[in-house]
Amino acid sequence: MAKTISKNGLVEAIVKKTAVSKKVAAEALNAVLDEITVTLSKGGEVSIIGFGAFKVSKRAARAGRNPKTGEPLQIPAMKVPRFKAGKSLKDAVR
Repeated sequence: MAKTISKNGLVEAIVKKTAVSKKVAAEALNAVLDEITVTLSKGGEVSIIGFGAFKVSKRAARAGRNPKTGEPLQIPAMKVPRFKAGKSLKDAVR
């Protein structure tokens, strides 16, 4: 079974690999995640060489159904975040 890691798990991994305090590791992780969020919210892209790239895609409006009632409904167009894995990440997962 695959292991799931949480944000706290990432903080602990940073602490173990860098010997910084838990507070500093949490602040660093939060800073990275905040910067990715802010950049994407402004329509930008974030590329981390070897890891992957985050970008915003437009999803077209489409017809759907309410799963509870079966009633047709219109799902509006929206922007969604996307992630494309880089070569190093793809190779590590294989």
